[in-house]
Amino acid sequence: MFGLFVYNFVYMDRALKLTEKQEEFFNILANYIRREKIPPTNREILKMMGLKSPRSIAQYLDALEKGGYIKRGKGARNIKILKSPYDHNNSSKTVKVPVVGYIPCGVPFLAEENIEKQIVVSEKIAKPPYKYFILRAVGDSMNKAGINDGDLVLVRQQVTANNGNMVVALIDDEATIKKLRSHKDHIILEPDSTNPEHCPIVLERDFRIQGIVVKSMPEI
Repeated sequence: MFGLFVYNFVYMDRALKLTEKQEEFFNILANYIRREKIPPTNREILKMMGLKSPRSIAQYLDALEKGGYIKRGKGARNIKILKSPYDHNNSSKTVKVPVVGYIPCGVPFLAEENIEKQIVVSEKIAKPPYKYFILRAVGDSMNKAGINDGDLVLVRQQVTANNGNMVVALIDDEATIKKLRSHKDHIILEPDSTNPEHCPIVLERDFRIQGIVVKSMPEI
């Protein structure tokens, strides 16, 4: 069980807010750098983002640099991540949310309550009065839903969910992130993946909901 967590409020200055598309661009960029250990070239960014014009890349990078999220230098692989759009600099009110370890996005895996650290998140994302926790995603069974291996997944703690919600579910004390599909006599926990190896999990009522996925964030 994940239990209840106490969090504190912090007040900071507001920073330049990114659009949804700019935020998506940042997430893809940050995931690439975390995975490959080097920044991508413009050609690689074009391919990842499905963009056709180098000018579009320049506009995204200009916006991220203006907001203080990245810094560019000389050379082909010249991008350095400075901060995340989800950190404490992006809202006048923030909340500290505990990171409680790993969770798979493939085969369910034992979820042990283990607070590694606390991350400061804007109240515009982690909205009070709800309680939240953060898990690390493992695997690729939810990558089409924007949850990639190693991402930090912000979860609103609750024990109920609506049909179609992306949930953290406990199955025999093992946790997984899936889309909830509720039927009259059974429940289906669906993957949302480019990998065809991941299959739906069909259950009766022998599982527990621990929370609703709010947002996936690359770790910086």
